[in-house]
Amino acid sequence: MNRKKILVTGGAGFIGGNFVQYMVNKYYNYDIYNLDLLTYAGDLTKHHIIQNKSNYHFIKADIADSEAINILFSQEKFDFVVHFAAESHVDRSITDPEVFVRTNVLGTQVLLDAAKQAGISKFIHVSTDEVYGELEFDPTTYFSEDTPLQPSSPYSASKAASDLLVHAYNKTYGLPINITRCSNNYGPYHFPEKLIPLTISRILNGQKVPVYGDGKNIRDWLHVNDHCTAIDLVMHEGVNGEVYNVGGHNERTNLEVVKTIIKTLGKSEELIDFVEDRLGHDKRYAIDPTKLVNLGWKPTYTFDTGIAQTIQWYLDNQEWWGQIISGEYQNYFHKQYFR
Repeated sequence: MNRKKILVTGGAGFIGGNFVQYMVNKYYNYDIYNLDLLTYAGDLTKHHIIQNKSNYHFIKADIADSEAINILFSQEKFDFVVHFAAESHVDRSITDPEVFVRTNVLGTQVLLDAAKQAGISKFIHVSTDEVYGELEFDPTTYFSEDTPLQPSSPYSASKAASDLLVHAYNKTYGLPINITRCSNNYGPYHFPEKLIPLTISRILNGQKVPVYGDGKNIRDWLHVNDHCTAIDLVMHEGVNGEVYNVGGHNERTNLEVVKTIIKTLGKSEELIDFVEDRLGHDKRYAIDPTKLVNLGWKPTYTFDTGIAQTIQWYLDNQEWWGQIISGEYQNYFHKQYFR
């Protein structure tokens, strides 16, 4: 049997890192190449369990460096590209949009060009529900794959632009592609600038937990392991050119999430610190995953089971996240909050 080569960009990040571990452990006949620039949120210590496995390979590179990417694609004949690499923190995009355009738009275009020239079997672009904009609080409304793109932040605008580039390379050049758009992820190895890991880490450190506005903004939460199984399915079974939404019908307000974590850890709600709302803060995200479910996917985590597992993981791995938020990052977390 011919060994398949899978390039995973952003494989030192949160979702990409979990996907790398999932693929390395599931597919012994696949060589998994983790390509990452190792910027502030990139961390390889999470891969210590798989780093000596023969089917795991690491490449440090910038996806926006066309020369390096073209050389890589000429040397390694990849079968699939699964593209996670992106700047993803909304607050950072508000203060520094340029880096988001460079990485998320130009970087995607560089990868698409290399994939087109190499004739890969499929390019899977991992996007976000934020490209759709926001929903009202009406619980009967959901994002579908046909919902118009109306991004609200520089981050979501850069992801929408990259989505359109991927679609264009399919229509113009015939590059086989799929686009997945997921709801908010949570789980192990989450860099603690986002709501759930930031809340856990601050509570365990006895610090106030910032909550934007009145805390009533709603997100649809998806455990990262369920996201990994969805991408695996789309990579192997997704219809060429199609978009698939990935969500688990686990809507919670930000305040509900924070209170759940506080209660689980046996702490006081006096730790909650309501702060000035973020610019352009979307009201609600909610995904209709029917198309993906019809392809054969089913989430395994409810929010209750997933958040309990995630909190326990942070309790068991305090050394990891303690190192991550030490030093230069600590000052940042005192000032900035979360998606």
